[in-house]
Amino acid sequence: MTNTQMPPAAAVERDPHWKAKMARLRARRLAEKTVSFCDDDAAKAAAGEAAISLATARAAAKKAADDEGVPEEDRAQWVEQHPLVVIAQSVAATAQQRLTDATLVLTFRALPRPVWRQLLEEHAPTEEQADKGMEYDVETFPAALVSACHIECDPDGTEVPGMSVEDAQELLDNWSEIDAKALFTAALMPNQTLRGDLGKG
Repeated sequence: MTNTQMPPAAAVERDPHWKAKMARLRARRLAEKTVSFCDDDAAKAAAGEAAISLATARAAAKKAADDEGVPEEDRAQWVEQHPLVVIAQSVAATAQQRLTDATLVLTFRALPRPVWRQLLEEHAPTEEQADKGMEYDVETFPAALVSACHIECDPDGTEVPGMSVEDAQELLDNWSEIDAKALFTAALMPNQTLRGDLGKG
């Protein structure tokens, strides 16, 4: 005998709602972390000085607006168009562009959970490291993680092959301790830090 009983109306109504929610859950992007490196101290200093000069120019323009009785509703635009501010903005923009050009930015994306687990298995800690409570082989895992998580894009935004394990190991070996730690931490954080967009339920 064929069962022709219809599913509960509430379940039928819920189904499209859940499908839509599931589609949004599937579309969520994996967490990402960027880290910047800049060796141009002059560019960093110039950008900092330009930012201070811009703030000083805005303060002077606001005082001038007070002295001239500029209406409150016109004040923000008046300040931004003040010659001191316009000049300071131009200098700040030039300094910021110089700093941007001198800065190397690396982006790292979290791994899907099975890939993360597989990487840990492939770089399991030695017996001595495990006795010290380490979760992975500290000699091989950092470069493998940096390579696996690094994403690189060409000028039009298309993702292209990024850092190899050999590239990562070279940087970790040749950079200073603090820079090497910054590189490894940038790759580690997306995989181990609770995202800010996750609520408490």
